[in-house]
Order: sequence, then structure tokens, then C-alpha cells
Amino acid sequence: MTATEVRRPAVAGRFYPSEPVILRRDVAAYLSQESPRKSVRALGCIAPHAGYIYSGQVAGSVFARLEVPQLCILLCPNHTGLGRPLALVSQGSWETPLSSVPIDRDFAVALQRRFPLLEEDPTAHRQEHAIEVELPFLQIRQPELTFVPIALGTRNFEVLAQLGSALADVAAAQPQPILIVASSDMNHYESDEITRVKDESAMQAILALDARALFDVVTLQSVSMCGFGPAISMLTAARQLGATSAEVVRYATSGDVSGERKRVVGYAGIIVS
Repeated sequence: MTATEVRRPAVAGRFYPSEPVILRRDVAAYLSQESPRKSVRALGCIAPHAGYIYSGQVAGSVFARLEVPQLCILLCPNHTGLGRPLALVSQGSWETPLSSVPIDRDFAVALQRRFPLLEEDPTAHRQEHAIEVELPFLQIRQPELTFVPIALGTRNFEVLAQLGSALADVAAAQPQPILIVASSDMNHYESDEITRVKDESAMQAILALDARALFDVVTLQSVSMCGFGPAISMLTAARQLGATSAEVVRYATSGDVSGERKRVVGYAGIIVS
């Protein structure tokens, strides 16, 4: 991907509206459901990435509460299995129906220098939805948005924690604040009752800012949280940058929308500051 190359939307019209006017209206509605209060200058957050009809309310509640800086680092799981397990794109821009969002090349290059296991790999991102669906929320909250996309296809705790530490080192050297967004849904395709129990265990580890505990909960209790890797890296970075607290802004399951309670997906919106 060159400095002028543009990644086109992969899931517009499926996960979210492809028509700009409708997309802006829908995102604004999701953002407006939170009662107005002082924005939080957070170090990180977790936001869901399902179709907006299911998870838009949770995502909107998170991004409405945040003071979104110009530079955001977006971490996501690799759902497609394509590309490298630690995949970065360091240049170019991503298009959404709202506009194009440029990649912050300076941060991306500095991060790759600090953590060489990250490999330049647009293939891992080309069909991946989990960063793309977050961008319209961030664009509306921050019109001057720049970002760095990272897709993670590894479950290795040490590697995920090392990435988080590298993120913190590079972020600490920046003259401006950054926000690290971990794109993740929670437990998948079990009953609403089981999903809420499993998700509560995972959320307690996140609220304790304990990346290792989150890894243990997910692996030992079989919580199918697709973005636990991004969450581990985000929590590690946030702790190193001085985070002292986390808050669950909103939680829901797909059953809250569909009415189907036998097979649901959980969605958590969490702010780390």
C-alpha cells in the first residue's frame, strides 16, 4: 500500500449504511443516546464491531463519552485468517462513506521500529470489518481524525503484551494525546444467560486493568471474545501510560435487539482512563 493508496470499504451496505446521509444520521443517533456530560480523556477503550443494528447503541455510548483526539490507534482481531498474524498498514488512507481517513505514517513507522514483529500487510485488512465499522463514529467525533490500523491473529499473551508495551513507549513520545481502541465483541453464540455470565467474568478482569487475568478468563472459561488480543494490548499500553480505572459504559447482547435468547453475541463498551 503506497502513500496515495486508498482502502475501499469492505462492509458498507452490510454492517452499516453505505449512503453518507443515512450513515451520518444513524451514527449521530447512536451518539446522542448518552446523556450529555463532560467528555472523558481516556487512554483506551473497548468498542463492539457487529452490524450497527445490533451493536451500534453500545458503540455510540462509548464514543459519545470520549474526548476523541486527532490520532487513534485501532486494534482488531483478524476474522478472515488472511495475511500475517501481526499486521500493520503504515501509509495511505481508508475510505468510508463519510470521507477518507489518513494513516499516521510517523506513528506507524515508529511503532514498527520499536516492535519489529509487526509486519506491513494490507492483505490482513482488506476484507476485515472490525476496524472499518469503528471509523464513522470516530470521524464524526473528530473531523481531523488520523489513525493506525493493526490486525492481530495471534493468541500469544507475551507477544500481545509486548505490543502493548511498545504502543505505550511510542505513545509516550508523542506531543499529542492518543486513544487506543480495541475493537471486540464479547462471547459468541451461546444462550443469553450463559453469555452474560461469561462476559461478566471477562469484564471484571478488564475493570481491574489486569491483562493477564483477562487472558486466563478467556482461555480457561472458554469465553469466545474475538478481540481479547486487542484488549490485552490496549490494557497493557494503558497501564504503562498511567491508567488507573475502567468503566463499563454500556453492555448488551444481540438478543436485546432480535429477541432471540438461545444464541446471542455480547457487546461491551468500556473506557480505560
